[in-house]
Order: sequence, then C-alpha cells, then structure tokens
Amino acid sequence: MKTLYRAVLIFFLGMVCQAPEISAQTPTFRTQEGLNLPLVDVQVRPPNSNQEVALSVQILLLLTLIALSPSILVLMTSFLRVSIVMDFIKRALALQQVPPNQVLMGVSLFLTLFIMWPVFSEIYNQAFVPFSEGQINLQEMYNRAEGPLRLFMFRQMSGNRHQEIQLFMRLSNLPRPENFSQVPTYVLIPAFVLHEMTVAFKMGILIFIPFIIIDMVVSSALMAMGMIMLPPVMISTPFKLMLFVLVDGWGLLTQQLVRSFL
Repeated sequence: MKTLYRAVLIFFLGMVCQAPEISAQTPTFRTQEGLNLPLVDVQVRPPNSNQEVALSVQILLLLTLIALSPSILVLMTSFLRVSIVMDFIKRALALQQVPPNQVLMGVSLFLTLFIMWPVFSEIYNQAFVPFSEGQINLQEMYNRAEGPLRLFMFRQMSGNRHQEIQLFMRLSNLPRPENFSQVPTYVLIPAFVLHEMTVAFKMGILIFIPFIIIDMVVSSALMAMGMIMLPPVMISTPFKLMLFVLVDGWGLLTQQLVRSFL
C-alpha cells in the first residue's frame, strides 16, 4: 500500500510540474484592452451611442422584473388574501401537519389563477400580443400591462373609500388626486397590500369564532367532569372536523373567497 501511495504522489507531482508547460502552450487572444483570455476572442468597447446604453438598461430592468415576478404574484394579485385565509382555517381547526403547507400554497396558487384569469387574459391580449407582433414598443407594452393590474387593485379597495390610498398619499406628501390615473403605482401597491391583509384578518376572525365556541364548550365540559389533565384540543378537534365537513367547509370557504373579489 505504501508503494501504491508513493506512485500516486509521484504521478500528481509530475502533473503539477508539467502544468506551466501545458498552460504556456495554450493559445490566447489579446483584446484591445490587453485582456488575455484562453481560446476566447472578446472585444470590449465603450458604447457608441446613448441608444446602446438605454438598451442595456432595458434588458437589466427586464431581468429584474423576471426575478421579482414571485413577489409581484404574491403582492399584486389575490394570492395574498387567499393564502392568509387558508392558513387561518388550518390554525382554527388546530391542525399541525394536515394539510401540508405545500398543499395550501398550491390551492392558493390555482385559486389565484382562477380569480385573476380575466385580468391575465386582458394583459395578454392588449399588451403581449401587440408587442410580439411589433405593433408597440416595450414602454407601451409595460403601460398596457400595468393598466389591468392597477384597475384590479383599485376595485378591491373601493369598499372602504380608498382609505389606504389616502394614507400613503399623505405619507408621500402628494396632493389629493382628482381621479384614479393620478395615483402613482408605488403608492397603489403598498395600499393594496395593506388592504388585503386587513380583509384577510377580518375573514380569519369570522372563521375562528365557531371553532372557539366549540373549544369553550369542550373545555367547560371537561372541567365539570373533573378531567383537568386531559387536553381539550384532543376532544375538540374531532368535533371541529365533523362540523367543518358537515357544512361543506371547503366549498363555502372557496365560494366566499371568490365572491369577495367580484
């Protein structure tokens, strides 16, 4: 074994000693700025005009938009409200592992696609199709794609007289807008997020009330029977599940979630 290790060590030492000779024989190309890159001819030059710089910035912004697409899906669609309500129903039923969080997120995602499908279809027909056919440029495509999303967010906040928009307009020291088009997008998005979280928590409170009543009844019954050491959750959870299944909880929850966006 020592002889084998010695032979392997000698072999690797020989390879290391011969490495400079091999690298010295590797063909290289010299660029205008003096960069030596093996087997690659790279030409680095400054931009000839401002149009090239603008194109590079547009490509950078497009890549940034693609990287932020999950955040856009979460914060600018119905996903935020649906996912929070789904998590509330799981906590109200006192379930720890069933259904898994991945399942709830999948259900929230497809419910979001169902609710947002008219908006996505409008964006596709009015923005992407003309842009792919060369009828409009990138800036106009962005403006057309932004419009349906802005209208969706604005409609969801119409029930409380757009209090969230008024709040962020005051925080931004902006004058009172005369119409919807004068509300900046950077004001509309945080206002929509705040509104969706408020609505989702209100729905979560209404979901918790009947299950809290079941917990109180079971806890009072156990204390009356002197079974203080028995956790009430072990007794109340089956009753919660039976109540949820008997009233078709998933169907009612989905129906009310979809109707809340109409």
